[in-house]
Amino acid sequence: MPILAGFMVPHPPLIVPAVGRGGEEEIIETTRAYERVAEEIAALKPETIIITSPHSIMYADYFHISPREGARGSFINFRASEVSFREEYDTELVEAICDLASESDFPAGTMGERDRSLDHGTMVPLYFIEQKIRTFKLVRIGLSGLPLTDHYRFGQMIAKAVEQTGRRVVIVASGDLSHKLQDYGPYGYAPEGPEYDKKIMDVMGRTAFGELLDFSEDFCDKAAECGHRSFVIMAGAMDGRSVKAEILSHQDVTGVGYGIGMFWPGEADENRHFLENYLAREEEKTRALRDSEDEYVKLARSSLETYIRTGRKLPIPEGLPEELTDTQAGAFVSIHKNGRLRGCIGTIEATRDSLAEEIINNAISASTQDPRFPAITEDELNMLEINVDVLGEAEYIFSMDQLDPKRYGVIVTKGYRRGLLLPDLDGVDTAEDQVSIAKKKAGIRPDEDVKLQRFEVIRHR
Repeated sequence: MPILAGFMVPHPPLIVPAVGRGGEEEIIETTRAYERVAEEIAALKPETIIITSPHSIMYADYFHISPREGARGSFINFRASEVSFREEYDTELVEAICDLASESDFPAGTMGERDRSLDHGTMVPLYFIEQKIRTFKLVRIGLSGLPLTDHYRFGQMIAKAVEQTGRRVVIVASGDLSHKLQDYGPYGYAPEGPEYDKKIMDVMGRTAFGELLDFSEDFCDKAAECGHRSFVIMAGAMDGRSVKAEILSHQDVTGVGYGIGMFWPGEADENRHFLENYLAREEEKTRALRDSEDEYVKLARSSLETYIRTGRKLPIPEGLPEELTDTQAGAFVSIHKNGRLRGCIGTIEATRDSLAEEIINNAISASTQDPRFPAITEDELNMLEINVDVLGEAEYIFSMDQLDPKRYGVIVTKGYRRGLLLPDLDGVDTAEDQVSIAKKKAGIRPDEDVKLQRFEVIRHR
């Protein structure tokens, strides 16, 4: 049986009267919409409710599904311990999801539990739902730092597990919108805040779920949203079906966006396989990029593809320009996939006999040895965007005023610790940002004094 319905809901603890203590009146429109959601869920009589929450256990490279028989929680951290929950998990559905993930070698499961108690991203929806219906089991799922495409894919996997078990299931995508909508809000204001809220409410209202995958990581970070990945999982769970939507409310009076909508999947619709369409477009973009790449990037791509496919290092090809074969320099190879960094490793100074060798070796390292990411696999090769930065000579500087994050990269040094950040990176807009990130990469505390060097690069795309 397909998923019966999906619900986009926020999770402000303020909305619970015992927590808000009158403050909940400020968002009464959201309260009334939440009550509508609870009434609809009760009318559907689900056996199981799946809640995806950004405040459940979250890993950079893994989707955590809460294990065991159940869990408890309360709003004790919000001075309302009298509002408490005791939930029973649907262990059969959890097992079905885990089995599908294991079969597909997909990073999801019940490992790595740190805290069994329910989080407020789960409890706020439950507060309203349980006023209308109590006879259901729960599946609680955390988000991850993986790409949006993986969140969509996970939603597809959840839907398949639901059909296998024959459960009557609704999915609740818990998540606030932007946290930067008003100057007086707890997180201040950013222009991306209201832009995000307007865009996400439009996309969800049109059920244009494929457009959810087009939101860039940088844009979402600047908007300080917390629910986008939840919404993407819900969208994936309705992949390939027509969807009817009803948007109930959107409020931003606290400086945080709260959006509520209801979504009912219908008949199969071949035009709504959004992930498949998105990946096809991305592959086409990569093919176009290949045609425009210069010799530096072509060499890096050939190096990593050869190594990943054969396990062998690419010999220096014949016919390369002299600037690659007869010069030495440090070089960084940066790899992106679906707009997100997938690997970046390089050398500050020349370590090989030629720049060509430098690029060949660093491409292999960036694709297989960056500790932040698993090694790139062969099925990813058609999705990669590659840049090569050739570093100029570094010079010491004595003031942050001598930095320009769009023009210069920076090297920070404290004893044997050294960190580097390339110039002209998305989201790095000030010298202070640049130095702070470089310090963090080197394991240098923010308050420690460092020696500063700057350098220029020639970026090859």
